[in-house]
Amino acid sequence: MSKGPVLIELDEDTPSPAEAPPVPELGAPTPKGQAMQTAAVLAARRPSRLARWFWGLLGAVIGAAVSVAAWDFATAMIDRQPILGYAVTALITAQLLVMVLISLKEVAAFGRLRRIDRLRLRADEALANSDLKAARAVAADLLTFYAGREDTRWGRDKLRDGMEDAFDADAMLGEVELDLLAPLDAAARREVEAAARQVATVTAVVPLALADVVAALTANLRMIRRIAEVYGGRSGTLGNWRLARAVMTHLVATGAVAVGDDMLGSIAGGGVLSRLSRRFGEGVVNGALTARVGVAAMEVCRPLPFARVARPSVTSLVRRALTGLFGQGG
Repeated sequence: MSKGPVLIELDEDTPSPAEAPPVPELGAPTPKGQAMQTAAVLAARRPSRLARWFWGLLGAVIGAAVSVAAWDFATAMIDRQPILGYAVTALITAQLLVMVLISLKEVAAFGRLRRIDRLRLRADEALANSDLKAARAVAADLLTFYAGREDTRWGRDKLRDGMEDAFDADAMLGEVELDLLAPLDAAARREVEAAARQVATVTAVVPLALADVVAALTANLRMIRRIAEVYGGRSGTLGNWRLARAVMTHLVATGAVAVGDDMLGSIAGGGVLSRLSRRFGEGVVNGALTARVGVAAMEVCRPLPFARVARPSVTSLVRRALTGLFGQGG
């Protein structure tokens, strides 16, 4: 029996070791975007009636105590040092004035958000009833609503010239979308892409347990506020939280914060997640869920429904946002 070297002939089609697929991480769970799902649940959670009563009464008690203490402090200072006491009183009065102005700003912010809601409802009714007169009224109100904004000047001028050429409601509101809302849609998409990129980066590089949840929640709240400002909402602090809760509640109720196989396939490009570490995979999924929240916020804050203009694709937003961050992002 020969003990010489054995020659094994390999087929030409046999892949080389360099071409072999990567070995998957054993036991590594599929990325689920846990940070975004947790942030969405926290934002959508509505406190119980008992908790609202507790915090309301606690705020009233603290406010009363602070007011009485400030009053006693100011009157005592007036008795001891009249000039210094009157100066302290002026400071307290200025603080109260600032608080009143902030309250008025919040009320005005709620008013603008309600105005956008009414415009969208009127547009829906005009489209459903094919009411050209109502559609032209909505277009005229939008021209007034965006008057003075430099980024809509060209669209407003073009819309005024072409309003009489529309012969049905679909064409009328379609012209509004193409002429007036196109630059606003582009600005809103940039905000969504920036937020998705930020959430994905923090999730991928920060190993702390709650850091990605906090980053996802703050980035999404900031994104929703900026989208509202792009479309003219100018939501205040309370208005922004209410708007964010409405968006998150809708997403949680419809299951849109869940990650399905179709979503993984679309954002992974058929295998990118398998080549990334678990943290990078979580970052990609959290970025995709942030983009999904951004699209929902655009639908809520936009004064017209998406009709002539296509609704932004989450997949395209994520790919543009993550290109260069994790390879080509799919």
